[in-house]
Amino acid sequence: MRFLTCMAVLLAVACTEKAKIHFETATVERGSIIAKVTASGTLSALVTVQVGSQVSGRVKDILVDYNAVVSRGQVIARIDPQLFEATREQARANYAAAKAEVTKARIQAAEASRQQQRAAGLFERKLIAEAERDTAQATADGAAAQVDAANGHLAQALATLHQSEVNLQYTHIVSPINGVVISRNVDVGQTVAASLQAPTLFVLAEDLRKMQVNTSVAEADIGRLDAGMPVLFTVDAYAGERFTGTVRQIRNAPQTVQNVVTYDAVIDVDNPDLKLRPGMTTTVTFIYAQKDDVLRVPNAALRFRPPQDVLARQKDDHPKGEAPNRVSDTTMGTGPDDRLRDTTDGTAVAPKSTRWIWLMRADAPTRVAIETGISDGALTEIAKGDVQAGDMVITDAVGATGTFRPPGAFGRR
Repeated sequence: MRFLTCMAVLLAVACTEKAKIHFETATVERGSIIAKVTASGTLSALVTVQVGSQVSGRVKDILVDYNAVVSRGQVIARIDPQLFEATREQARANYAAAKAEVTKARIQAAEASRQQQRAAGLFERKLIAEAERDTAQATADGAAAQVDAANGHLAQALATLHQSEVNLQYTHIVSPINGVVISRNVDVGQTVAASLQAPTLFVLAEDLRKMQVNTSVAEADIGRLDAGMPVLFTVDAYAGERFTGTVRQIRNAPQTVQNVVTYDAVIDVDNPDLKLRPGMTTTVTFIYAQKDDVLRVPNAALRFRPPQDVLARQKDDHPKGEAPNRVSDTTMGTGPDDRLRDTTDGTAVAPKSTRWIWLMRADAPTRVAIETGISDGALTEIAKGDVQAGDMVITDAVGATGTFRPPGAFGRR
């Protein structure tokens, strides 16, 4: 019974004793801060050309395959030319016939012209009637018209012949650029139909040593990007390896998907060893600010605010005759200018304005005014302030609710 009474007394003393507060801290250090925006994108060739067929027919030969290097004007496939050769021969025959018709019409016109001149002379000498003269004139005019018609038929036959020759040339599918075959969509024996639009037989990339990344950037971040900005990106195929690029263009046309607005950014990429391939998914990092050898603190230190019970206990525990380190709500830095501007990828830029952090000095928390610089989302630059490398900055407090905690449960880190 006496034992239970002693335990009750000890518990009562423990509960009435003020709970100690333990602060979690981090070290202020010097280092680099890289402010960045991240986005995802896709690799593609600078110039991609779809090669199709302008005539219908059966594929006779395929002369290139995937990854083949081709040059401008090189034949890469053939359509069976037999039908087109027959059409050309027919057009040639029609052209020859049209030429003969022109010759015949000219002979007839010349004869009709002589008869008309003869009739005109006889009529002047009153040897024939006027009707005979008019008939000869009409015959000459008709013969001249026949010459014009024959010339028209000849031009039409020539155009048909030219068309048949062009169609025959189209049976040779040629590369329009110097590049590499990245896709082949046809096989020997396959019939292609070009009645409505040219079917795509091959996809060619001009030069894979120069590529581009097409990426979409959130509207909250697009204002930080500029043409010429350096870029780092990674691809899943080469884990741990970083590639570099340069922003070539930021397009003004917005892209809206499910009420989310993004803007397209195009990045130039060098690919001298051809490791990168079209269609690869990229994770892009746009570096818009970088500072080296600056004081930096965790962003948690900027967010830390001592609870009111901490301030009250500081006042109670402060030696008599010394002013306690009290902070009013208006100077706590909780206004809108004191908050970090968040971005979609977790990075933030701290406005250059007065902020407050709490340092452990002489085993007591001390509030210090600072001016912040750039941030990478985890660390923020201290541009000005009474802070030195090695100072311990408070990031959190435990045991601040007044509940009893054993002294060894939490401690400074």
